[in-house]
Amino acid sequence: MRGLLAHVQFRGTIRERSVEPYLGILAALRQRGRVKGVLLDISSGGGGDVPSTDLYLAVKRLDQVKPVYASVGAIGASGAYMAAVGARRVFAYPDSAVGSIGVVLPHLAVRALLDRLGIDVELLHQGRHKDAFQGLRPLTDEERTKLLAVTADSYRSFVELVARERRKPVEEVLSLATGEYWSGRTALALGLVDQLGDRQEALEALAAATGVPARRTVRVEPRRPVLERILGGGSFGVAERLRDGLRESLEDALLEGPILRR
Repeated sequence: MRGLLAHVQFRGTIRERSVEPYLGILAALRQRGRVKGVLLDISSGGGGDVPSTDLYLAVKRLDQVKPVYASVGAIGASGAYMAAVGARRVFAYPDSAVGSIGVVLPHLAVRALLDRLGIDVELLHQGRHKDAFQGLRPLTDEERTKLLAVTADSYRSFVELVARERRKPVEEVLSLATGEYWSGRTALALGLVDQLGDRQEALEALAAATGVPARRTVRVEPRRPVLERILGGGSFGVAERLRDGLRESLEDALLEGPILRR
């Protein structure tokens, strides 16, 4: 029985909802003996700290069983770059946006706006800092210091991960971990990617490494819900996706509390 290559494409924000199906796919590919290598085709500006770590670990565990090559599309920033470096080799287009090694913890305080609108919100809580992350008031100096310590821990972990995967000294990666991103050309010169090329060139390199012809590539993607498959092609499907994206963004900002972003 001849071998196959698998093409897994990830687009959009890295969040628990979006990543979960891919964790299952990547875990399943570890068990598929007929699949000899995997192309991770990723284009994303990053997302949540923990979902980014989950995606990186899933890629890394798969690569320990069979080669995974990552192809960065328009952007491979922050958590998406983290996921990509879990692969054996990282390709990028010359003009891809690569890097953005850093951490951000958004805090939205709407007290002044509520006051202007004449809206009074009474938040009953137990625990001295429990109301700090509801977006209703600015942080105190103490709370800001505590949260900066949390981001420092996450930032250090990110830097050490990149240093380990790219085989660089931590001090060198620290000098690059400014939160900015670079073109694929510059990222290659900095040692953040292995080769310039599009996804087809990455696939051809994977084919050469595994001995499986690139034409024997299968696309593997999450199965969409039945209703989405029926309606996804029309304007109703587009409207639903826009609405869901807005709802999820609001949930992140207002309901889920402090979430580290990569």
